[in-house]
Amino acid sequence: MKPQIDVVLGDITTQHVDVIVNAANPSLMGGGGVDGAIHRAAGPQLLEACKIVRQQQGELAPGHAVITIAGDLPAKAVIHAVGPIWEGGEHHEARSLEDAYLNCLRLAAANGYKTIAFPAISTGVYGFPKAAAAAIAVATVSDYLTRKPLPERVYFVCYDEENARLYQRLLTQRGQELDA
Repeated sequence: MKPQIDVVLGDITTQHVDVIVNAANPSLMGGGGVDGAIHRAAGPQLLEACKIVRQQQGELAPGHAVITIAGDLPAKAVIHAVGPIWEGGEHHEARSLEDAYLNCLRLAAANGYKTIAFPAISTGVYGFPKAAAAAIAVATVSDYLTRKPLPERVYFVCYDEENARLYQRLLTQRGQELDA
């Protein structure tokens, strides 16, 4: 069965999916970019849930992910994934980013969620090159979906047209490879 992956140009906080992924910082206390947008849209319940997780587990290392309630978001839950800070590519950044995507998919599946929406993890203030990050995201998600029944559908939600075109091109290329 071919993976069900779509690219969406838009705001991740408005996606009607089972779970959205937050490109979180290690403290889980909100921040800038998509993290701040998700916290603002979800309301204070999300911050309270993150505080509890942080008290129980401490800060999250790059590649790790945790799940919380979604607050006022249209999703059922939020998975907070910490991506790596780009340091030139010689510090296992690619592996950490792959782990972040895999851990999100595993958490979604473990909770029975069928749909998940991802932002472009680590490409904002963390500085991961967009093309490299997109290639890792597409390959990791595609490979996972060919082996596991859940989630059934994945959305890459891109805030700008450039990123949306990049993800779409990678998925098209990968589709051609899968068909060969």
